[in-house]
Order: sequence, then C-alpha cells, then structure tokens
Amino acid sequence: MELILLFISAAIINNFVLSYFLGICPFLGVSKKIDAAFSMGLAVIFVMSITSVISWLVNHLILIPFHLEILQYVVFILVIASLVQFVEMVIKKISPPLYRALGIFLPLITTNCAILGLALFISLREYSFIQGLVFGLGASVGFTLALVIMAGIREELETADIPESLKGAGITLIVAGILSLAFMGFAGLI
Repeated sequence: MELILLFISAAIINNFVLSYFLGICPFLGVSKKIDAAFSMGLAVIFVMSITSVISWLVNHLILIPFHLEILQYVVFILVIASLVQFVEMVIKKISPPLYRALGIFLPLITTNCAILGLALFISLREYSFIQGLVFGLGASVGFTLALVIMAGIREELETADIPESLKGAGITLIVAGILSLAFMGFAGLI
C-alpha cells in the first residue's frame, strides 16, 4: 500500500512539473502536439526509471561506502547524459520521423532538472531500492501526464478565439499556471 501511495504522490500530488516546477523547458516546448508530447513522455519515462535504478545503485554501492557523496551531482549528471545518448540513438534508429519531431528537446532531457531532481530526491529522502524505482516511475508518469494534458489543451487553443495579445507564450503560461493550481488541489490527499 505504501508503494502505491508513493507512486500516486509522485505522479499527481507532487508532480515534478506542476508542483516543483522542474522540467519546464520540455513541458512548454514539446507540448504543442499530443503525439510529440506522448513520445517525449515515453522517452522521459524510460530515462527517469533507469536513472532511479542506476543512481540508487551508484549512490549506495560506490558513493556512500567510499564517502564520496560530494560527487553526487557530477555522477548523476553523467548517468543521465549516458542514458539520454542511448535513448537518442535508439529513437534515431527505430523512428527517424519521431527523432526529427522531438528535435532539440531530446538531447535537452540531459539537462532536464526533473531527472536530476529525481536522482537527488531519492538520495535525500533515503528511499530504498524499490521505493526509488516506484518514485521514479511515478514521477515520470506524472511528467508524461502533465505533458499530454498541456498538449491536448494547446491543440484545442489553436482553434479557439483568443485575444491577439494572449496568443502564443501568454496563453501557454496562463494554462500552465491553471494546471499547476489544479494539481496542487490534490495536496493533502495523501
């Protein structure tokens, strides 16, 4: 039951994008079309899930035993960068159109602070291996959920009658703020 609550908390209540405001760049940049947002979400799910496992293992098998905790940031960034390169090569080989659609945002997963935040949260909160994996899955599913919801709203806004002064970034930021308020409404459930 505790793991289910951890998953729900990471995905909905403490959503990385809408509660902690981590990963805003891909959230705003890739959320124009549902297909691209969902594909980016799948890539983030893969990277965050594997990052949670590898960062926990590196932290508990190397950094903590050798008292090298000060290197967490550097090591976690190296792990994330390696995983993103792997994902980028796979997507380029399997689906060149998707690779082109994601464009610059795929390599930007490397600098996505949501993924680094995940690795650091797992360490700071002293999650067990299983808790870290569930937290990583929940956080990545929540990230994907936020991306897809935002993409769906933005697709609908393309045909909406919006004042000229609000078109583009203005309405996007207003919608992001409203979504954030909606997700923060779940606070206190768990």
